[in-house]
Amino acid sequence: MNLQKIEDEALHLPKAERAKLIQRLVLSLESPSEEELRSDWLVEARRRSEELDDGSVQAVSGDDVMRKARALII
Repeated sequence: MNLQKIEDEALHLPKAERAKLIQRLVLSLESPSEEELRSDWLVEARRRSEELDDGSVQAVSGDDVMRKARALII
């Protein structure tokens, strides 16, 4: 299916469906690529590791995190 055919079909959708399509298309443009996400997470992991190594933060166990999270939603 070519772009012109997609456009023609999209223009015949009801207004609400066109709005949803527009929103999804715009969000797809704003989303970072997998490579960008991977790079961002690597930078974040390094930053957190450095904070743990230099003692500026203390590790919290997964059990403590889950207990606090559950307390917030109850």
